[in-house]
Amino acid sequence: MTARLSDIAAQAGVSEATVSRVLNGKPGVAAATRESVLAALDVLGYERPVRLRQRSAGLVGLITPELDNPIFPALAQVIGQALTRQGYTPVLATQTPGGSTEDELTDMLVERGVAGIIFVSGLHADTTADMTRYDQLRGKGVPYVLLNGFSPKVQAPFVSPDDRAAMKLAVTHLAALGHTRIGLAVGPKRFVPVLRKIEGFQQGMRERFGLSPEESEELIQHSLYTLEGGQAAAGALISRGCTAVVCASDMMALGAIRAARQQGLDVPRDVSVVGFDDSPLIAFTDPPLTTIRQPVQAMGQAAVRALLEEVGGTPAPHSEFVFMPELVVRGSTASAPSPARTPS
Repeated sequence: MTARLSDIAAQAGVSEATVSRVLNGKPGVAAATRESVLAALDVLGYERPVRLRQRSAGLVGLITPELDNPIFPALAQVIGQALTRQGYTPVLATQTPGGSTEDELTDMLVERGVAGIIFVSGLHADTTADMTRYDQLRGKGVPYVLLNGFSPKVQAPFVSPDDRAAMKLAVTHLAALGHTRIGLAVGPKRFVPVLRKIEGFQQGMRERFGLSPEESEELIQHSLYTLEGGQAAAGALISRGCTAVVCASDMMALGAIRAARQQGLDVPRDVSVVGFDDSPLIAFTDPPLTTIRQPVQAMGQAAVRALLEEVGGTPAPHSEFVFMPELVVRGSTASAPSPARTPS
């Protein structure tokens, strides 16, 4: 213990006696000095004595889809860190196929007395879902914030990336590289982010190539938000003569690269691929993926800020906070192939 005291004292720039007084909860130590000692404990990797740990201001539920897609753990990490900094304890509840539903997870969190809930890509993004479940939650006095998706029927703060702008960024980038047959691989049509991506894609194709929505419809392929889903969608688009494929997630984009290679095509020489999310590790794929970066940090922090305002009794605006995405150009996009190399 003596060695530890001296380490902590040196790190905090105080005497060992002062460290001892802080650790034993004795009075007579200035607040700033006490904080320096506690910070030294954290830096050196020592656990704070139980009596000195900050009491949690309460639990906050975070409901996410399955964590197979790396963007969801990334969002959960940002949200969890932001909550912890404000003194709250995050409780992560994950939906899995065949596991608990969103409603079951919500009931479980409410029973545990959470101060509020953040929903990520939940039923609020599904245009076919019954939105009265959120009214019932508000009736129980539980504030909530909704990420990725929007419904005018729900009175709550929403946080989303600008899906329309994202697709226009992708189309503009590919058009500048000389591509004219650009395909879009997206998830099921009932989801709000999918509908918005389609709108942005069609706007981009109209502005760049004069295509009507009807003409660009054949360049859109719906599938699942998985590697296999991206592979199936991209395979169909490449067979229709697309030399570039924009995908609704990085996982789908990895599937698109696999689809191109299965047809004996090289990425990016023969087919360019653009992802969406900029998930962790996606810069290290082969080739490194060109993608649209979701502003995860800003969105996660905004969701926590809006929720804690509601928890504190100051209702956040019941509107949508929309964040601009960013094009990150790496190695999966290149100039359009010459007609001789264009897939038949």
